[in-house]
Amino acid sequence: MDLPIETHEKEARGPDAPPPFILRRPLTHSVPLVLSSAHSGRHYPASFLAESRLDPLTLRRSEDGFVEELFAGAPEHGIPLLSATFPRVYCDANREPWELDPGMFDEKLPEWVNSASPRVGAGLGTIARIVASGEAVYGHRLSFEDAAARVRELWQPYHDALGGLIQETVRRFGACLLVDCHSMPALPGDRQRADMILGDAHGTAAAPRATRLIEESLTGLGYKVRRNDPYAGGYVTRHYGRPRDRVHVVQLEIARALYMDERRIERLPIMAALRDDLDRMMAGWSREDWSFLDA
Repeated sequence: MDLPIETHEKEARGPDAPPPFILRRPLTHSVPLVLSSAHSGRHYPASFLAESRLDPLTLRRSEDGFVEELFAGAPEHGIPLLSATFPRVYCDANREPWELDPGMFDEKLPEWVNSASPRVGAGLGTIARIVASGEAVYGHRLSFEDAAARVRELWQPYHDALGGLIQETVRRFGACLLVDCHSMPALPGDRQRADMILGDAHGTAAAPRATRLIEESLTGLGYKVRRNDPYAGGYVTRHYGRPRDRVHVVQLEIARALYMDERRIERLPIMAALRDDLDRMMAGWSREDWSFLDA
């Protein structure tokens, strides 16, 4: 079945650059749900690869690899799916637009830049200083204009699309539940390994019933699920999650070991089984009574 696909392009990015996002719409948006994947993008600009001190495979280990493929069946169940095409190490769509580390730049940053957030301190701001393994991305300082261009041409179009999709869903159904989809590496020392972690900002970003319903749909498929530990939700969850305004957000983290080789960044054969389970989950969501979201 051919489903509508929307993209957004900026001419300034060049003829070989993909659009910053892909929005796959269902033929009929039949439930008040939206799915997003902010970290599965894997288009690395040649100029970025040339200036980074790291090899491409090391850079790719920061990706939420193939998450948009795991949820590719969403439109067939009446749910739109928005995914970024740009990698998080280049520009992180799950951060504020201006979480920047002043030590990374060759000039003083504007006063309105957020340089004091814990994410900036950890090296994982909007423009990352390090990759997941802790290695520095750059061997030189960047210009602020470089960072600003990434925000304008990538971050902003993605969030314009996401915010517009949420508003559209609220107008259509009276409420919206956004499931923000991610993947997580193996957690060191985690004896009680979780297959999935749900983050609702400790109950502030979504109605408890929404989080519980997602949890029950996953445990019903045999997966071990935890809540908010250690991932309670990033910028997308906390910024858009406003239950009083009938917008609910739950972050869903999937253990990479369930479907991919983390070292090689390659799909494993078992990925097909996980995708089938997620399709069954979304099929169940399409039959669910979500009227409580509008309460």
